[in-house]
Amino acid sequence: MDELIDIVNLMGQPTGNACMKSFAHQNGILHASVHIWFYHQNGKILIQKRNKKKEIYPNLWDVSVAGHVASEENFLDGAIREIKEEVDLTVIKDQLIYKGIWEEKHAHSNGLIDHEIHHIYLTELKTNLTDLTPQPEEVSDLKLVTLDYLENNYKDTTYFVPHDVEYYKHIIDLLKEAI
Repeated sequence: MDELIDIVNLMGQPTGNACMKSFAHQNGILHASVHIWFYHQNGKILIQKRNKKKEIYPNLWDVSVAGHVASEENFLDGAIREIKEEVDLTVIKDQLIYKGIWEEKHAHSNGLIDHEIHHIYLTELKTNLTDLTPQPEEVSDLKLVTLDYLENNYKDTTYFVPHDVEYYKHIIDLLKEAI
């Protein structure tokens, strides 16, 4: 789905200009996304399998919840909205722990150039996996994996979205601190 998104600077802050998401992806324009990593006190991490019809990285496992920040939407509200949309879970602002930003740029074989500043949040999953409802257009499956499993398998690009290796290392360190 195409949507209006803000163009951001390297700190992830809006520049005052906006464009359609499709235009940003066609031209490699820097824009904001949210990455929300759910952890459980039992040491497990929620991951989602991207829908097979996604333009980028179909059928690969990825961050618990992720999405673009809409134009004029703040990052925290974008995170709350994406969580509700993708897994039908309502969270409040105090439940999300902001962990900073991460820049990633990927040129894809289909010509898209995804250049994003991810605003990273951690939050504890306080419900059963069976209580979550994946958004069918975005998410085909959800599962809980151990942190060891994530750490040992994130480099398998036939299974996981190939985020930068340093990104995964950073996320694993953040999750180790939280659990």
